[in-house]
Amino acid sequence: MAAARWVPLAGLLLLLLPFAATPSRAATPARPTPSSSSTAVFQLQGDVYPTGHYYVTMNIGDPAKPYFLDVDTGSDLTWLQCDAPCQSCNKVPHPLYRPTKNKIVPCKDSLCTSLHNGQGSNQKCSSPQQCDYQIKYTDSASSQGVLITDNFLLPLRNSSNVRPSLTFGCGYDQQVGKNGATQAATDGLLGLGRGSVSLLSQLKQQGITKNILGHCLSTNGGGLLFFGDDMVPTSRVTWVPMTQSTSGNYYSPGSATLYFDRRSLGVKPMEVVFDSGSTYTYFVAQPYQTVVSALKGGISKSLKQVSDPSLPLCWKGQKPFKSVFDVKKEFKSLFLSFANGKNAVMEIPPENYLIVTKNGNVCLGILDGSAAKLSFNVIGDITMQDQMVIYDNERMQLGWVRGACTRSTKSIASSGHKYMSFWIRHGLQVIALVTIFY
Repeated sequence: MAAARWVPLAGLLLLLLPFAATPSRAATPARPTPSSSSTAVFQLQGDVYPTGHYYVTMNIGDPAKPYFLDVDTGSDLTWLQCDAPCQSCNKVPHPLYRPTKNKIVPCKDSLCTSLHNGQGSNQKCSSPQQCDYQIKYTDSASSQGVLITDNFLLPLRNSSNVRPSLTFGCGYDQQVGKNGATQAATDGLLGLGRGSVSLLSQLKQQGITKNILGHCLSTNGGGLLFFGDDMVPTSRVTWVPMTQSTSGNYYSPGSATLYFDRRSLGVKPMEVVFDSGSTYTYFVAQPYQTVVSALKGGISKSLKQVSDPSLPLCWKGQKPFKSVFDVKKEFKSLFLSFANGKNAVMEIPPENYLIVTKNGNVCLGILDGSAAKLSFNVIGDITMQDQMVIYDNERMQLGWVRGACTRSTKSIASSGHKYMSFWIRHGLQVIALVTIFY
């Protein structure tokens, strides 16, 4: 979901909808949990274009059934489209999740209180027996429902599984966003933000994993996601202290100075947040316009600006492009230099801000955040591709290291494979394949 941000949907009280009355035994207790140094690892699917998001398969319920969830570090609540019964649902890949009454979270539950406090003072429960939620995202998509608790089957890196009972949203009223379709590619959303209702926070609270997550999104599609700390490389990671975003409880490395081809663009330092729920990167008005001017001034006359339905700013060449690598020589790298980190610079090469559409045009994957009513700058999936990005809530720091995100989780998850390989670049030139042991 592009620029997934949750804000209160005020003034609506939900009815206590009749849940499926089919008898069901209570969610079975989690098996004895491993130590908090365990790590859960998942294979990702999807891509920036044309899919528009990365998603993970989560196995939920008893017996466990698969559901596709959009991976979103920009919001806290995980939710599934849910037959409770469904008031307004989109067509999704799997049968709707069907809850039972014994799984409903009561209003007095601490996670309910935390969720409501994070969404605004207008949040209320329609009944003491259930915790209602109402969430709206910046692309105008929304989800309404109740909190429930059920088992999640999580594959651990040591080849075992754990089945914790976790709280998430049963969404019985969904509205698609401005760019949405009538058929959703996912069954719901995986909220991995910093709030206590986030699955990551719940796993930490239960002693299953540390409050650390990472993802590696491949430009070729797919990638990996992990919860826990034992896949975090011990060297070559660029770390920046995590700061409190002025715009919300988002993952933010603070302010950064923007450079183009290693030259300052003269833009005042810009607050940045990392959000895997945003397909593209968003800059507010001044840096966006400055970047567009710099790019237009640097490309050759062989590229002609053209209209393409995929994105606002696109160019065509003398013949259709097949990939970004056919045209990247026409563009220069952007750089973000973070004030809070020691020599902390993120390079954004052309392949991390451009896409090639099905029409063979090259388009800018940095969008005008002001048009999307954003007051801050978002580093989205396109810019995080082929980097391991680490959200360390234990040490309150964000990190990244560039590397091809194409290895299968089968080899990574094996306890006998204690390494990961990364292509190290200097500017746009690949200079070495480095193997990191950890």
